[in-house]
Amino acid sequence: MMRIIKETNINFIGSRKFSFMFSGLLFSLGVLAFVLIIIGEANLGIDFTGGAEIIGSFENPVSVDELRNALSEVGHGKAKIQSITGEGFENSFMIRVQGSIESAIPETTFAEDGNIVVNMVAAEGDELGDLLKDAITSKFKENKFTLDSTNNISAKVGEKLTGDAIKAIVFALLGILIYIWIRFDFRFGVAATIATFHDVLAVLGIYFLLNREISLLVITALLTLAGYSLTDTVVVFDRIRENLKQFRKRTDYPSTINMSINEVLSRTIITSITTLSVVLTIMVFGGEVLFDFALALAMGILVGTYSSVFVASPVLVEWETRAPKRVK
Repeated sequence: MMRIIKETNINFIGSRKFSFMFSGLLFSLGVLAFVLIIIGEANLGIDFTGGAEIIGSFENPVSVDELRNALSEVGHGKAKIQSITGEGFENSFMIRVQGSIESAIPETTFAEDGNIVVNMVAAEGDELGDLLKDAITSKFKENKFTLDSTNNISAKVGEKLTGDAIKAIVFALLGILIYIWIRFDFRFGVAATIATFHDVLAVLGIYFLLNREISLLVITALLTLAGYSLTDTVVVFDRIRENLKQFRKRTDYPSTINMSINEVLSRTIITSITTLSVVLTIMVFGGEVLFDFALALAMGILVGTYSSVFVASPVLVEWETRAPKRVK
């Protein structure tokens, strides 16, 4: 196996008090961001707040400022405007406008079994999308604007998506706890769950601090990094379990944990660098649409690598110090 770091003997466990303080800061920031998301005060995307998104292109080049001035005339100068670049995109833009879409009209359809299905369609959302299109076409009469897609989301749908996203994260973390408990030990499961909670909340907190928009893509990235963080932690825990059985009678618990971390450190760094390089490629070449998703993943890889060494393993040491347990 390739090793870029050989036979290290770094005292990771000895610095756990400093890592706990740093992690506590990240955790607190994440909790604050989580609370603000629930009450709707964070920088949420239209997936959660409701609004309209249109994607279109012009025949001739147009600047973002010119486009914003056109939308300002209809009261949407604060719209999020992103230039879309890449193969197949020329003079293309994605425009997002948040709006309170409260009213809706019923739409009746029939299911395959013949039962009547009534869906609530956000009429005001349709009007909002049309409003943006009309404002652009009237302002740039000599520069043809082609509308490629329109996405309208009502506030009620946004509320449901917010609730579903929170449930998805909570159930995923509970599943992690059960999986680690079955595979290793209850203490290992709790430590892994704490580390995963830490990673998700830390990235969420950093996003909040940077005032980046939190969308469904970001939530998807958070769930993805939860799985990545778990995988990284499981590798460390596997080595800890092996060494505890082999060296527990010859050395103390913290030293065994520290030795285990150092043994897998090279593997951890190689995996993180490889994964991070792929994510950075997406950030650079994936365009604006995938940028936030890739940014969240990149931060998650760094935080996940940190937590597997400085959070999950030190939690085991602290627990063992306060309540010693015989290893089977």
